[in-house]
Amino acid sequence: MPYMKYVLVIAIVSLLISSCTMTYPGSSAATPTTNPFTNPLPTSGDPMKNVESFATATALAKTAIAGGGPTATLGADGATPVPTNTPLGGSIPTNTPLGGVGVIPSSTPGIGGSGGGATPTSTLAPVTGRPANYTLQQGEFPYCIARRFNVNPEELLSLNGLYDGSLYMPGTMLQIPQSGSFPGDRALRPHPTTYTVTSSNETFYSIACLFGNVEPSQIAQANGLSLGSLLTIGQAIKIP
Repeated sequence: MPYMKYVLVIAIVSLLISSCTMTYPGSSAATPTTNPFTNPLPTSGDPMKNVESFATATALAKTAIAGGGPTATLGADGATPVPTNTPLGGSIPTNTPLGGVGVIPSSTPGIGGSGGGATPTSTLAPVTGRPANYTLQQGEFPYCIARRFNVNPEELLSLNGLYDGSLYMPGTMLQIPQSGSFPGDRALRPHPTTYTVTSSNETFYSIACLFGNVEPSQIAQANGLSLGSLLTIGQAIKIP
């Protein structure tokens, strides 16, 4: 009797197993499901960072499907996406300047060769006749101006209402006679020569008066100085 009980139990178990493998009539084959996410959410590391990386990868994947633009490639850690930009049209643009190949300007020396031009030669400024008017400078006086411009000193004084022997300050305006000549030798000292400055108030104008018929501008030019340069005691001045 116990033997029959075991046989019955085995038969019931076999029937149950066979019924589990049977296909019900009218049922359709099971459709396999696929995971829409090719890369599952990592289970290790910071959960919030994993969620952020997963969301970024999903957004990039949607963008690639919709517009054919940038695609995302997972990095070495399997979670952080690395975007790769592929330009539309299949070519990589290059920067080409408008108008062809760019030209770098080079420095070209001016006229006169590599030295930047010829060195100007020093030539004395010529005396250009008599001016209509002249303003006295420091160290000058009417007789000095008469010698310089080769005019009669008496006519110069008379034309300007001046008197011989009077002192006239710098800034006095003189009218220069346009006729006549200086009576006698205009030169007071021989030149060319060298003059040594003896006073701190000397100027090229006063030195020109010492020599009579020399232009102050010619003396300054002969010494490579400007007409208003300050002179020092003991300074050697070339007189042309």
